[in-house]
Amino acid sequence: MSNARQSGFRRQTRGVDARRGRWLLAVTVVTVAAPVSAQTGPPAEPPADWEATAIDYSNVPYPHLVSYLEVEVYGDPYRLAYMDVAPAGSANGQTVVLFHGMNFFAGGFRPTIEALRNEGFRVIAIDRLGFGRSSKPDIHYNLHIPARNAKRLLDALGIERAAIVGHSMGGMVATRFASTYPETTTHVAMVNQIGLTDSRPGRAWADPAETYESVLNGTTYESVLRGHMRYYPNGWRTEYLEWVKVQYGLTLSGDWPRMARVRAAQRQILYEDPVVYEWQHIATKALVIGGAEDRLVADYPTLARNVAEELQNAELVIFPEVGHSPHFEIPEPFHAELVRFLRSDPDEPADQAWRDTDVGRAPGS
Repeated sequence: MSNARQSGFRRQTRGVDARRGRWLLAVTVVTVAAPVSAQTGPPAEPPADWEATAIDYSNVPYPHLVSYLEVEVYGDPYRLAYMDVAPAGSANGQTVVLFHGMNFFAGGFRPTIEALRNEGFRVIAIDRLGFGRSSKPDIHYNLHIPARNAKRLLDALGIERAAIVGHSMGGMVATRFASTYPETTTHVAMVNQIGLTDSRPGRAWADPAETYESVLNGTTYESVLRGHMRYYPNGWRTEYLEWVKVQYGLTLSGDWPRMARVRAAQRQILYEDPVVYEWQHIATKALVIGGAEDRLVADYPTLARNVAEELQNAELVIFPEVGHSPHFEIPEPFHAELVRFLRSDPDEPADQAWRDTDVGRAPGS
């Protein structure tokens, strides 16, 4: 569907269609005008003026001041980079922590940071170890590490409670944080989270050395670009190339062998540290939200509904004809839903109207 055409964005309501005698989704039709850049595909080759991305991202611009917290993992000291962004006006007293995905870093949350701070939220956007301006240790990674580091950061900043938002692999981190630190978590939002199933049955374990060789020798401009193009079913926009540039630029650095080891170790998390058994234990008010046309999974709406059903107190919002990164593709509708949820009383039950709809429900079920 072209960006120049109309797109419908749905959210659950309590309206009843008397003629059909069942619950329905309210449909809001939003006209999205395609920017000129949306008509231009990405370059077939990396632009000649692209430079290497420094392993510490020192030559990558961030939207706000980056600070650091000293953390210790496996007995060794590292630096955790983060942005602590104040509200752009009257503060509402709420803090939101943002966890990025595998192919991004905290700076990739630029539109979300601005949307939230403009609504009075204090925003903490973290570069997980192995990403962005944080240290890049060659260690065995798991989801406990970023969850614990985030808790340490909140403690250091004197923040007792916060809302947790995670995109893609960051949604897995958000799940782990909410299940581990329920007393700290006011809300949890999982945006097109990956790891929606346990991938181990019927799939052999991959030796990390083999994964490293695959990352080291198989990461090219074409492979990075192809991965990012999968995020956007409605076509390419010039602004998306920024994130390709940063990721591909790592391969141009003399530190690429080291960075490849870190990325390979992060990939192992998907197989070795699933979160699918934790949702049922999370009582925190939750939001499962994302684009229905997420090409990273076979059927995102069905899998997302399963997550919402496993959670004890969840809402479900699915955007039709939108892909893996709704905060880039449809920033205004997406952020409106996120803000609505984060403003809600954490002690009030989540809206369960989606249970009486067919959103993500398998035919005949």
